[in-house]
Amino acid sequence: MNFLECVRISFRSIKTNTLRSFLTMLGIIIGVSAVITMVSIGEGASANVASQINGLGSNLLIVTSGQARQGNISLGAGSMQSLNLEDAVAISQQSSVAGVAPSVNTRGQVVWHNNNYSTSLEGTTEAYPDVRNVEVQQGRFFNRFEVEGKSNVAVVGPEVVNSLFGSYYANPIGETIQINQIPFEVIGVLKSQGSSGMTNNDDKIVVPITTAMNRLIGRPNVGTIYVSAKSADNMLQAQFDIQNTLRAEHGLKPSQDNDFQIRSQSDILSTAQGVTSVMTTLLSGIAAISLVVGGIGIMNIMLVSVTERTREIGIRKAIGATRRDIMQQFLIESVTLCLLGGIAGVLIGILMSKLLTSFAGIATSLSVEPMLYAFLSSMLVGVVFGVYPARKAASLKPIDALRYE
Repeated sequence: MNFLECVRISFRSIKTNTLRSFLTMLGIIIGVSAVITMVSIGEGASANVASQINGLGSNLLIVTSGQARQGNISLGAGSMQSLNLEDAVAISQQSSVAGVAPSVNTRGQVVWHNNNYSTSLEGTTEAYPDVRNVEVQQGRFFNRFEVEGKSNVAVVGPEVVNSLFGSYYANPIGETIQINQIPFEVIGVLKSQGSSGMTNNDDKIVVPITTAMNRLIGRPNVGTIYVSAKSADNMLQAQFDIQNTLRAEHGLKPSQDNDFQIRSQSDILSTAQGVTSVMTTLLSGIAAISLVVGGIGIMNIMLVSVTERTREIGIRKAIGATRRDIMQQFLIESVTLCLLGGIAGVLIGILMSKLLTSFAGIATSLSVEPMLYAFLSSMLVGVVFGVYPARKAASLKPIDALRYE
């Protein structure tokens, strides 16, 4: 019996038991589609994280205060409060640095007419848009004179406009809002940046850092200093210059540790993508379990098929079919079931990914590799779980098979 004849008989057997064959393939279909969907979600999340981090700014370095300690207990990053505006000025004078934007953060209660809203407040300088890659869609950003003059001006995010003024399309320019009972004039609206992790970048109000320090927060320390290096090739040099500058500004001795931390986009991106990679692998592993379950279903139904066709096997052996012919026939049936299930699973996985993006707003990213991996895995399942039933069928003795009732 040649290979094509075995394939023809396999398709005929599957067609004869259509419902049973479909239910057998269902485990493979679910497994393959689940793997593709989970991997696409993981890759989409990774791409989204990369986009958000790269959107923080161009060639960005983030300088934060060090960790204070109480006894042997660390109080966390930024608890030392070792940075100030003079540090930002000193950093800006380095030749490897293109721009510097110190920042302080807090939360505040915002009031406009009868609307009351709680949001994030950020104080910074006029360099913020260039350093952090932020654009203004309405009005303007505050300038150097307004920072030096501690002006009560504010640039608001789109979410603040919607919540406070009733619509994303409202024009708040020139309106006066109360931030912690202090009047501020709205001079601009930020362009939407979306969310990054637990932070909504559109839900904030940006004011001059001098105003924030003196009237909203009441402390002279800077929480974060954002630094833009002149080029990607200059990142290491800029990091070295910042470290030396801050150590000199803070009067640290060679034996003393830094009282600040410097992180780059690549460090943050590597950490974030490491987390998403682990999550993708975990989700894919869970989804792949259903492939194994599907394989057990294939083995079960093939064993049933061997029992049902015992007399058929006996007749074929009696008229000259070899052990190899019988084994090949049942193995091809197993692989065919997995082949059809794999194709259907790939199509359903692609469809599910598209639907999640369109209707659930979940970022997904489809690529050929996981589809190929899932499809080949389904084929492997067909071979692995089809071998035992095929060997059992091939090992039947003709005389015993013909006597089987």
